[in-house]
Amino acid sequence: MAAVRRTLARRLDRSARWLVPLALLAALLVLRAADAGWVQALQFRAFDAFLNLRPRPYQDLPVRVIDIDEESLAKVGQWPWPRTVLARLVERLTADGASTIVFDATFPEPDRTSPARVVRSWPDSPALRALKARADRLPDHDRVFARAIAASRVVMGFAPRVEPTSRLPEPKARFAYGGDGPLASLRVYKGAADNLPVLDRAAAGLGSFGYEPEHDGVIRRAPLLWNIGGRLFPSLSLEALRVAQGATEIAVKSSGASGAQSYGAHVGIEKIKVGQFVIPTDAGGRIWVDYSPEDPRRTISAWRVLDSSAPLPSLQGAICLIGTSAAGLIDLRATPLEAAAPGVSVHANILEQVLTGSYLRRPDWADGAELTFTLALGLLLLLLLTRVGAAWSAPVGLGMAAGALWLSWHAFTVWHRLLDPVFPVATLAAVYLSFAAVGYVKSEKERRKITDTFGRYLSPKVVEGLAKNPGAVELGGETREMTFHFCDVRGFTTISEQFDPHGLTEFINRFLTPMTQIVLDHDGTIDKYMGDCIMAFWNAPVPVPDHARRACAAALAMHAKLAELNAAWQAEAAAEGRALPEIRIGTGLNTGSCVVGNMGSTLRVDYTVLGDDVNLASRLEGQSKAYGVGIVIGPRTREQAPEFAALELDLIKVKGKTRPVRIFALLGGPDEASCEPFRALASAHERMLAAYRAQDWDGTERLIKEARGLADGRGLGKLYDLYASRAAAFRAAPPPADWDGVFTATSK
Repeated sequence: MAAVRRTLARRLDRSARWLVPLALLAALLVLRAADAGWVQALQFRAFDAFLNLRPRPYQDLPVRVIDIDEESLAKVGQWPWPRTVLARLVERLTADGASTIVFDATFPEPDRTSPARVVRSWPDSPALRALKARADRLPDHDRVFARAIAASRVVMGFAPRVEPTSRLPEPKARFAYGGDGPLASLRVYKGAADNLPVLDRAAAGLGSFGYEPEHDGVIRRAPLLWNIGGRLFPSLSLEALRVAQGATEIAVKSSGASGAQSYGAHVGIEKIKVGQFVIPTDAGGRIWVDYSPEDPRRTISAWRVLDSSAPLPSLQGAICLIGTSAAGLIDLRATPLEAAAPGVSVHANILEQVLTGSYLRRPDWADGAELTFTLALGLLLLLLLTRVGAAWSAPVGLGMAAGALWLSWHAFTVWHRLLDPVFPVATLAAVYLSFAAVGYVKSEKERRKITDTFGRYLSPKVVEGLAKNPGAVELGGETREMTFHFCDVRGFTTISEQFDPHGLTEFINRFLTPMTQIVLDHDGTIDKYMGDCIMAFWNAPVPVPDHARRACAAALAMHAKLAELNAAWQAEAAAEGRALPEIRIGTGLNTGSCVVGNMGSTLRVDYTVLGDDVNLASRLEGQSKAYGVGIVIGPRTREQAPEFAALELDLIKVKGKTRPVRIFALLGGPDEASCEPFRALASAHERMLAAYRAQDWDGTERLIKEARGLADGRGLGKLYDLYASRAAAFRAAPPPADWDGVFTATSK
């Protein structure tokens, strides 16, 4: 079976050169068919680039923008202008021959400058009553504006709203359509922000000036029809065309509005006819806006219209769109040509397109054709790659990409069709690069195997030793005596409350980095990090003869380093005006047999240790808190490092174990063990334990006091408190006759 698996693995390895690119090609085609948002975003960027390279040339057509620009605001006054000023604007445009006047704005509130409204804020005094009575008889500005609108051909605008509103506008246009109709193909809006009823009634037309920008906020497609509360409304530009021609009806041709499909594309609205113009649209009734650059011939400043002495270009038969380019009036829109274009210019570009009959189209069959085209190019390139290799296939791949770009550009400039150049080119690049990458990865695999497996948790000299024996990284393990290390931050939850997530991450990194370096400096191996906990071991993957001694030295060095870190952290906390508790760690060390090696599967390997003595090391780390000491070591560790300063803590059954073990507190290195104060403490401590286990409670308490006096700041207060409380408890309730001095731990 092993031979069969190896043979299969070799065949799969050889097949990966073409299987990976083929799988990638299939995945990309699935994403493209699913119309993933990022694919559409790339398409839009390509179409924007085409439009910037070859925008629609401006033609001097009867479409004018009457711009309420910064200069007009400076000359006439701040917006909103009195409705009498707007009435004069309408009258002047009408007198100069404008066929249709279109307002790209709403007037939902009564004019606050009307005389009857102005006098309401005046104080009620005898001197002003006569003036207030006369003001009430003066003309209302909204009615003056309405009369000017009624005397001309004016299209008023409204803004669609997703949320319901108190009233909906009444459409002026009649619609003709058959079948299911266009409503099912349009997004539903439940309300609208419209004008005062007196103004809407006077208008010849009423249209929506809303937009539906793409996800990046750029207006590329503009709806010509709107579904407002289940009723059909024209866009502002479509209504302007209707009113300018004196038409009463808009005809909409749609098919399959209930959900028919055609070559992967939904079929809905196909075209709109208004007067003599037939406008092709997409299924949602939208038109791709073929923008032209801004041209001074298109725009007239509004103040010039209001100034009767200012000469105006000919407006005979022109559709005049009244809008604003002033930044403070917040009607600037992103288009493919400009990051901040006046919203009214979008309507002007749509009208110019219709008048010239030049439409940008993305055909219904485009998605299916692009998928087929991309699949054919990808398979052809992959076939070449497997036959002649990456180097010889590169020129052919570049030629295919250039052909795809040329075809898309030709379709745009000659046929006015939008075909995606990005996805075919990106797919060709992905197929080629994945084929080359698989070959590179295969050649680098063996060389990097050792470093990638061990480089992050072994010292450099250990990695160098492993590199000489590559077989060591195969799946499997061996039984070996080792020393295991577990280290954990005490009260980490409380400490973490002092930091935000970024600060907590920085704190953990500042703790783990020097601690890790100490383990590596003592020839240890980092097994894993578990939050604020470090698991390490000695004597694998390369032998470390004195592993117990090195582990003890590393643990003492880590606690010494923590004292330095605490000083720095406390200083930083004081400078920031916050309190930070002293950071403490607990460490457990144990020596024993385990299985060590690469555990896992053929997909993921983890170099680690397994065994009962490993679990005991973890339990000892937990007991460091119970006994109030920094480092707890097991019996085999103590046996193999007898020269270190250590005191026996207890004979204990740790949680999950049935046999008791003798555990020790590691307090210092060989120098500490040989000094007279420690030797005196060790003698008193041993006699205290002997008295405790002999059930001599008076002797235990006396020797606890003696040991406390000799401890001299070694952090053993909690330990002696523990034994004092046990002695007191046993004096009150003696242990059973078979008591052997073993303590059974109930927590980890």
